[in-house]
Amino acid sequence: MLATASGRVELAPDLLVGDVERLLARIGEQRDDELLLVGRRHMRNNNSWLHNVRSLAKGRDRCTLQVHPDDARRLELEHGGAARIRSRVGEVVAPVEITDVVMPGVVCLPHGFGHDVPGAQLRVASTLQPGVNSNKLTDETLLDSLSCNAVLNGIPVEVARG
Repeated sequence: MLATASGRVELAPDLLVGDVERLLARIGEQRDDELLLVGRRHMRNNNSWLHNVRSLAKGRDRCTLQVHPDDARRLELEHGGAARIRSRVGEVVAPVEITDVVMPGVVCLPHGFGHDVPGAQLRVASTLQPGVNSNKLTDETLLDSLSCNAVLNGIPVEVARG
């Protein structure tokens, strides 16, 4: 039934396994002052689909930069304080959430926010949960070499107190 050469589900095809060496080399190239930015989704807003529904948009700010405690100490970030996140192509400022749900060297910012820009027609979202637009940090020159897709996770960024 499966269209694989073995007729089985191939969890580690040669194409992917052959790319592990390149990925390991990339990890070794990460600079000490560089963090990798990944995105996240939240059950109450599913990206921006539900940001304009008042009953789901109310409550605490969910557009926070999650930072591991070790990185927060090193960068002198405070829980609830502001962080300036800068990539090669852009910069945003977001509130800090210090948590061990992310690993050291990684920061996490949800996508689908940034509703406070002129012309936005999401009245509830722009008032209750405007957040920051993480797309401002995506670098059009970064492509995943295996799939040739844009890199939307694992974006090299610098983070400082905002």
